[in-house]
Amino acid sequence: MNRSKNWKRLQQETFDLCIIGAGASGAGAALDAALRGYRVALIDRGDIAGETSSRSTKLIHGGVRYLEQAIKKLDLAQLRQVRHGLAERRTVIRNAPHLAHPLAILTPVFSWFEGLYMTVGLTLYGFIAGPDSFPKGNWLSKSQALDKSPMLTRQMHSAVLYYDGQFDDARYALALAHSADEAGAAVVNYAAVTSFVHEKERITAATVQDQLTGEVINIRATVFLNCTGPYSDTIRLLANPALDPRIRPSKGVHIVLPRETLNSDYAILIPKTADGRVVFAIPFGDKVFVGTTDNDYLDLNREPVLEPAEVDYLLETVRPYLHKTPDRSEVQSGFGGIRPLIVSSRADTKTLLRDHEVEHDATSGLLSLLGGKWTTYRVMAQDAIDRVSEVLNRSAAKSSTETHYLVGGENYRFEDWQRLQKKYDLPAKVCQHLLQTYGNRAENVAALSQQNPDLASALTDSRPFIKAEVVYQVREEMAVTLRDVLARRWRLELSDWQLTAQIAPQVADLMAAESGWSDTYRTEQIQTYQELLGTFITQAGLTSERTSALA
Repeated sequence: MNRSKNWKRLQQETFDLCIIGAGASGAGAALDAALRGYRVALIDRGDIAGETSSRSTKLIHGGVRYLEQAIKKLDLAQLRQVRHGLAERRTVIRNAPHLAHPLAILTPVFSWFEGLYMTVGLTLYGFIAGPDSFPKGNWLSKSQALDKSPMLTRQMHSAVLYYDGQFDDARYALALAHSADEAGAAVVNYAAVTSFVHEKERITAATVQDQLTGEVINIRATVFLNCTGPYSDTIRLLANPALDPRIRPSKGVHIVLPRETLNSDYAILIPKTADGRVVFAIPFGDKVFVGTTDNDYLDLNREPVLEPAEVDYLLETVRPYLHKTPDRSEVQSGFGGIRPLIVSSRADTKTLLRDHEVEHDATSGLLSLLGGKWTTYRVMAQDAIDRVSEVLNRSAAKSSTETHYLVGGENYRFEDWQRLQKKYDLPAKVCQHLLQTYGNRAENVAALSQQNPDLASALTDSRPFIKAEVVYQVREEMAVTLRDVLARRWRLELSDWQLTAQIAPQVADLMAAESGWSDTYRTEQIQTYQELLGTFITQAGLTSERTSALA
């Protein structure tokens, strides 16, 4: 993806469709529309998946909680969500197998009856999923459960095993945007909509400012699609100030603990908490993510961050399920996201529907894709582009995303890391990391290290990251800031704030050389990012030792 080239396209071309927001739904919609042959622009005020879509629990699922609510309340809407989620689960994995895979999840239970209850529910969950490649779950004895996950509490009676999907959300969204770009879409990050141009109340163009240079242009398009998630009301009101708000934002956070917390490849589902939520403890790389919370969030101008009470809540929630309770000092980082819940008459965010809706404002012509969740992004995008097709009077064009491999996914075989190692003489762990991160594009990264042997160097002993990746991410994946690389192209910011701050200067050197940064700008990037990381630690109320390590 070439940002400069695409920015010029935004200035020069008239598009069938301009999509605002490059998260899961926006990038998914851009790919769907581009594959149907539409002229598409995809823009975001920040990075691709810079907000909610990079801060999920990393699960692809139908929703165990939704199934329980559907049965207890005879709620067909909840049941429909489960069915859609489970149907899409296999598609998400099929289309990008380097970024998504099945995940085994254990639910410890403390009585025979609780075990039977969970087994029946999860058996129904599997039945709704139908025939797929996911292993089938079963009820395990205490000793069987401890064999698979040795850090579980000895107080449990037994455990129920089931499977859902796990994925790298930020890189999945990036693969969607990259695939849309290769299908012909003009994709530009850091391009913020500041206003709309109207003719007789209908939108004919969007005024957009380049957040890196300050340049302002108008993007001309026949249809505008709002895919900004929790920020949807801001765009809706820019288009038509008379509209009523539709989104009720909800904050969810995760804490990050060492992998030794579970010492297992099996995740844990905590099916009931003091306030009626579901919490997961999930292995992700060499860490364990624990989350999530669910609370109203009003200040959309402020990034959602981990707070002391949330750290305490999640540690207290996981305590009864582990043999050794993790201490606050073991929390290495955390992250927060904002869910775009659609306004409902229901009282609290835990029960608000997360299903989606395509809204059409008849006055301005703006389409808005509201609500939804990661697992069903493709169906959401398909519904939105079907509606766009109606507006464009091209309803004959049908979606083909269900069987379209994303960048890196086609002919992917993890075993190819061995061939990569033999050809480029890179360490095994590096080659495995490249395959699991870039899929069939891994060789493009490795080849850079052959052209310049210094690019084969590791950035840190504790991770398989090599310098060539930074160059590739700048050239091919539209990384333009330190945080683009460290938080989203890699997921280091999510897992270790301290290490992220330590390697930021090395990453900045590589980006400066590739992008032509001045010494002053390079220094500003490092200082601003390290200060941000220090703020995260302080706001989370974590140890002073960590704060001083960033100084």
